[in-house]
Amino acid sequence: MILVLNSGSSSVKFRVVDVADPSAGQRGTVERIGEPGGVPDHAAALEEILGGLDTSGIDAVGHRVVHGGSRFTEPALVDDAMLSVLHELTPLAPLHNPGGIAGIEAARAALPGVPHVAVFDTAFHATLPAAARTYALDRDLTARFGIRRYGFHGTSCDIVSRRTAELLGRPLAELNMIVLHLGNGASATAIRGGASVETSMGLTPLEGLVMGTRSGDVDPAVLSYLHRAAGLSSAAAEEQLQRHGGLKGLSGANDMRTVLSRRAAGDPDASLAFDVYCHRIRKYVGAYHAVLGRLDAIVFTAGVGEHAAPVRAAALEGLSSWGITVDADRNAAHASVISPDDARVTVCVVPTDEELAIAEQVHARLGP
Repeated sequence: MILVLNSGSSSVKFRVVDVADPSAGQRGTVERIGEPGGVPDHAAALEEILGGLDTSGIDAVGHRVVHGGSRFTEPALVDDAMLSVLHELTPLAPLHNPGGIAGIEAARAALPGVPHVAVFDTAFHATLPAAARTYALDRDLTARFGIRRYGFHGTSCDIVSRRTAELLGRPLAELNMIVLHLGNGASATAIRGGASVETSMGLTPLEGLVMGTRSGDVDPAVLSYLHRAAGLSSAAAEEQLQRHGGLKGLSGANDMRTVLSRRAAGDPDASLAFDVYCHRIRKYVGAYHAVLGRLDAIVFTAGVGEHAAPVRAAALEGLSSWGITVDADRNAAHASVISPDDARVTVCVVPTDEELAIAEQVHARLGP
């Protein structure tokens, strides 16, 4: 059995996975770490989690780590040296990696007798070609500080692309697809033959699509303008993009369900937030269609992608001349395939399962 931990700054999600029978096993979340009414730290969260588990059956622990930089392009065994490198990578993902590291450290202390393996969101995108991963900045500067496009949601893209191939009954190696991972964080990824060739998130998970609280793409000069015009420090300006932008900045709500409810009630801010959100997705679909040349499938996944039918319809509206259409009845029913049978591009809704994907990678890394 593999214990999978997804440790954030204020929560730890866990799942016990039997790779041979993924439907079995306990799962849950400890929330409000370090907040009033919650546990004080990640060590206490792990103690609470392990108190409800039979740890004698745990053979390994898999950890989700958001950013592996250029150093980690495949699952890695955790030891002191590896953790030291992870600490060095913290500036690349200051909102995500610290929680992951804290979870690893707490889990190693609580379960010292089993191997711990880190699985990186960025690893799937190690196949990005140079033209897609390179920013047009001074090459000495980018080399010195590791500035490049890394991409995220790779664990989700991996399992979703494989599941899509199974759904369509076609070899993954033959498929060109766009995976739209739409949750509180959101990304688009162009996948050719199972390999990532373009993705919307960049150096950090801030770039790309509109998200719950993150702005996605903006003119980089916005930051310096806010410094000059509004007197904001660089940290305060970035905070606006990271925590006060996206759906929250546009409508006051970061949850798409709330946005949809307010939009249906005629709220103009919610309507604009919805329109901006879907417009950005449509723009990326068009760009990635061009990157791939031939497009076989568009895949919606994660919380918004799997459950928000209005988003799926609006995001692909007006693309019928490209062979991309959504059947209204199938979409409303949240069918696995929501395009008409004769559509040139198959539009799918495929649930993600990042915990299972992590467990599979841990199992493959450690061997039978």
